[in-house]
Amino acid sequence: MANYNAVKYDGFSKGSLTLIKTLTASSDSTLSFVDGSSSVVLDSTYKEYLFIFNNIHPATDGADFTFNMSADSGSNYNVTKTSTQFNARHSEDDGTAAMSYITGNDLAQGTGFQVIADGVGNGNDESGAGYLHIFNPSSTTFVKHFISNCNNYRSNDNSYNVYAAGYGNTTSAVDAIQFKFHSGDIDAGTIQLFGVN
Repeated sequence: MANYNAVKYDGFSKGSLTLIKTLTASSDSTLSFVDGSSSVVLDSTYKEYLFIFNNIHPATDGADFTFNMSADSGSNYNVTKTSTQFNARHSEDDGTAAMSYITGNDLAQGTGFQVIADGVGNGNDESGAGYLHIFNPSSTTFVKHFISNCNNYRSNDNSYNVYAAGYGNTTSAVDAIQFKFHSGDIDAGTIQLFGVN
């Protein structure tokens, strides 16, 4: 595992990040990080974990990039979540500029996958990039908070900056995270998992 000292992320000093695992997509339906599998650490070793995704490119145009949590080592990705989401957007032709709360992408005690990038285009130059930050997933006392921010080239020639946050409403340890598009494969891109010291 590589160690990155004195890293600043989102303007806050996080001490250091330790690279745990990099997954590279190549027409994959899902990318999953499961504690104890393929050198993945997602346990009490770190209190915070950071997933950074880069140039995530869908096979299907206008696909939403999503994630879910598992409390049974990846047998089921269905942790109950309550979340919120809003985005800021701006079109290439300067015709649209707006900020909105997206009620269709929030969850109220839902077990479905949480949208973290909205309507990613599948053109040759289109993709999404951002991060998902999960706090103390191994706790058996508290819920599992998460924050995500992503910018993507949307299928309608817009830059979409999507913010999502919420919590997995479980006191069981979360030991696996899965990413997928709501439709079609992850054609290309990388996701890196870091432990935050």
